[in-house]
Amino acid sequence: MNKLNNLICTSLLMLFSVQASANLSLNNEQSALHFVSVKKSSIAEVHHFSELAGKFDDQSGEVSIEINLASVETLIPIRNERMQALLFETELYPKAVISAKVDVSKINKLAVGEIYHTKQNFKLNLHGINNAMDAVVAITKLKNGKFNVTSVKPVIVQAANFELLNGINSLKNIANLPSITTQVPVTFNLVFESK
Repeated sequence: MNKLNNLICTSLLMLFSVQASANLSLNNEQSALHFVSVKKSSIAEVHHFSELAGKFDDQSGEVSIEINLASVETLIPIRNERMQALLFETELYPKAVISAKVDVSKINKLAVGEIYHTKQNFKLNLHGINNAMDAVVAITKLKNGKFNVTSVKPVIVQAANFELLNGINSLKNIANLPSITTQVPVTFNLVFESK
C-alpha cells in the first residue's frame, strides 16, 4: 500500500512539474526593445532599455513584460539621467508594463522554425496611464521550447496618451532644442524560454 501511495505521489509531482514548466520567462540577454527619438525635426537617434523581464504562460496565453525605465540607454549618460528624471519620472513610475493574452491554440501548434503572424492587442501601462494598443508581430517557435516574438512594424507610442508631453518639453528646454517629436516608434525582439 505504501508503494502504491508513493507511486501516486510521485506521479502527481511529475504532473505538477510538467504543468509548471508551461511558464516561460523572458531572456533579457537575448531580447531587445528599441525606440527612436527625433530632434530638430530631422535628427533621429535610436535608444533602448537594457533591463527587461517577463513571462508567458503557454497554457493560458497570458503574457506580461516589465521594462525597467531607469535602464534607458541613449549612449549619453547625462541624457539617460534626464530621461529618467524629467520624462519617465522613474522615482514615481519605475516600470512600464505590457500585458496581453495570445492565442495559444495557434502558437502551440507551431513546428520548430515555423512563424505565426498576427495583429496582437495589448495594454501598455506607462507613467501611471493604462492604454490599449495593437502590434503586428511574428511569433517563431525555436528549439528547446523557446519562442521569439518580433515586431513586424514599429509600434507608435503617442506621448500625449501617457501624459509625457511635459517631460518632453522639459527635455527640449534643458537641452535647448527647437523640437523633439512626440510620436515615438518602438520595435522589439523578445525571446521566451523555459525556466
